[in-house]
Amino acid sequence: MQQADVVIVGGAAVGSATAYFLAAQPGFKGSVVVLEQDFSYGKCATALSAASIRHQFSTPENIWLSQFGSHFLKQLGDYLAVDGAVPEVGFQERGYLFLATEAGRTNLQSNHHIQKAQGVDVALLTPAQLQARFDWLQVDDLFGGSLGLSGEGWLDAYSLMQALRRKAIALGVHYRQAKVQRLNRVGHRVVSVRLDDGSTLPCATVINTAGTGAAALARTAGLALPVESRKRSIFYVTSSAKLPGCPMVIDPTGAYFRPEGEGFICGVAPKAADDPECFDFEVQHSLFEEVLWPTLAARVPGFEALRVQRSWAGHYDFNVLDHNVILGAHPEVDNLLFANGFSGHGLQQSMGVGRALSELVAFGAYRTLDLRRLGWERVLKHEPLHEINIV
Repeated sequence: MQQADVVIVGGAAVGSATAYFLAAQPGFKGSVVVLEQDFSYGKCATALSAASIRHQFSTPENIWLSQFGSHFLKQLGDYLAVDGAVPEVGFQERGYLFLATEAGRTNLQSNHHIQKAQGVDVALLTPAQLQARFDWLQVDDLFGGSLGLSGEGWLDAYSLMQALRRKAIALGVHYRQAKVQRLNRVGHRVVSVRLDDGSTLPCATVINTAGTGAAALARTAGLALPVESRKRSIFYVTSSAKLPGCPMVIDPTGAYFRPEGEGFICGVAPKAADDPECFDFEVQHSLFEEVLWPTLAARVPGFEALRVQRSWAGHYDFNVLDHNVILGAHPEVDNLLFANGFSGHGLQQSMGVGRALSELVAFGAYRTLDLRRLGWERVLKHEPLHEINIV
């Protein structure tokens, strides 16, 4: 292909969702090329994530994006069927449970008010109600918990990504395995992208969905993107403990666990001082031994005898300003759109963000969700739109 109307840099969940929605957008008739450096997707954030979706955020825009994501998953055949074959992504709608001590009471109640105002199906539970519903849970230190009753759960992230990719290709999107070395900018526009094989691809619009590589890509166009790569380790454990009805549980410490097959997956973010920008994939085993395991054993007594069966590390594209995605065009470059800094929410928000980006390309404005607050203005003014509920 000699040129493209739209070039998408990064072909995992967000890039492929954007490609799909562009190709399916009646208001857009142009060509779309997705540039992905590794078609195995072995080290992309999508494939290595905890693969969950929730509506319990403190920012309305995040709620809206994930609400659409849940709708999309429930109507998957309407969106992603190819030749009558409906993809299977294993969506298990089993909820999130955010626990809070007395110190977290204000945030829990404030978040609940925001969520109910946006139509989230969520309930605040007292310790007694938590104990009655989850008799395996230690509740003595808790003020309460917030339980998602519908729309939240987990899924097969890799299968969803491949289904988005497959449908995009069926609609005419071209995927090319290539690494982008730089964006060639002239004045207020990117005129082409230079690839690692030395070739150049002219384009009318570029969309940066490069995940942890997004900041480096932005720098080639002379723009500073406040996004860093932060490592997160995930552990698959087994236990003799029986946890009927177990949702995705978020401890007040930020540690989490949820069922997976015959066991559970779990994780916790390091302390800020121990969480520098990082690009390696070495598992933080000491974090499990010193922090995660004791936390889980205190919350679920049956977890005292956990056994780690396997573990892996992936990365967040972490927005160091406010933990929310930076979405849309930078005012200095008219035709360069961004979708970066999801801070762990990329998979669940990929569908809503993909639709939003397709609207920006086709119509120059959002048509379904008003996501203007997630744009560059807050970044350039250094007026953060903080997301409190980071896992």
